[in-house]
Amino acid sequence: MHKPQPEPRSAYKVFRSISTRWMDNDAYGHVNNVVYYSWFDTAVNAYLIEQGVLDVEQGQTIGLVIETQCNYFEPLAFPQTVEAGIRVARLGNSSVRYEIGLFAQGALLTAAKGHFIHVYVDRPTRRPTPLSLPLKTVLEKLV
Repeated sequence: MHKPQPEPRSAYKVFRSISTRWMDNDAYGHVNNVVYYSWFDTAVNAYLIEQGVLDVEQGQTIGLVIETQCNYFEPLAFPQTVEAGIRVARLGNSSVRYEIGLFAQGALLTAAKGHFIHVYVDRPTRRPTPLSLPLKTVLEKLV
């Protein structure tokens, strides 16, 4: 079985800074694993909103997570700034596999890396819908 390895910054296309919070730390003195998944969502969705292709309140199309996974290499803790690198590994007709690398600020290698897959659906029916041209255009830059 292949053992996951940390990756360099050059493996990712865009970055977003995220501040850790006091409440992110667990009893063991580092950020709890569930927070990493929150950072994945924050990094990708904030990027899509900034690019003008995600309207969380009025948009007809929404992305639902159908799969997620994370590998941990180095602990992160409060107070620390995390830099989330984003790339797209697979662009389907109605789905996208986002890959995210989490770096301690200024670090050369990922402290953690993972992915999640969004299936884009029609908001009212929750049925898969093809990616819009504007969304596809933004995502192609991350492939």
